[in-house]
Amino acid sequence: MKHTINIAVAEDQVLFRECFIANIQKFEHINVVVEAGNGKELITRFSKMEKLPDILLLDLSMPEMNGLETTKYLKEHMPEVRIIVLSVHGDEKYVVSMVQHGVNGYLAKDAELDTVLKAIDSVYEKGFFFNDTMLRGLQSGGLQKKYKISRFNVLDTITRREREVLELICKEFTTQEIAEKLFLSVRTVDGHRNNLLEKTGARNTAGLVIFALKNDLVSLDV
Repeated sequence: MKHTINIAVAEDQVLFRECFIANIQKFEHINVVVEAGNGKELITRFSKMEKLPDILLLDLSMPEMNGLETTKYLKEHMPEVRIIVLSVHGDEKYVVSMVQHGVNGYLAKDAELDTVLKAIDSVYEKGFFFNDTMLRGLQSGGLQKKYKISRFNVLDTITRREREVLELICKEFTTQEIAEKLFLSVRTVDGHRNNLLEKTGARNTAGLVIFALKNDLVSLDV
């Protein structure tokens, strides 16, 4: 049986929000504990909670306090909340920009319900979610023309074992699965992940995936 995942939803369009919540709560392990119409309202509600939700599904375009502003605040003050962005913008530059600010996943608002569920489960279990289209775009190398990739000596400091861990992270293996595959302890895998975060400057696992794809460190069959 899956662990119950506590969810918050921040979306200013009331009808969309209510329909969205009604749909995702059809899954037994999904529990929506907070809903809000903007970032300011969301943070006020978070501040009154003893236990914060596991995942926030966050609209980018909201009044008073938008998705980017909300992300920046949460990453500074409530970093344990994992964030999946909901957006009508599917362009790669939006994905990369939000990941650089610390979000864990990115969903188009017209995504199918099974994709939403996959995103929630993936972010809860593995720390990130990108759909196949996004991964292809990130892997294509096109972004390297738009964004300066800092190669200097960072790539040289990443060890062979760290690259192995990074590749398995990108292929969506969980920490436990990586440990079993590489005959390591979970603690050792976590140590390698932490080293990668420090070396690359990534904010989270999603950031590591972006770094790996943009620097051609892994090749994914997506």
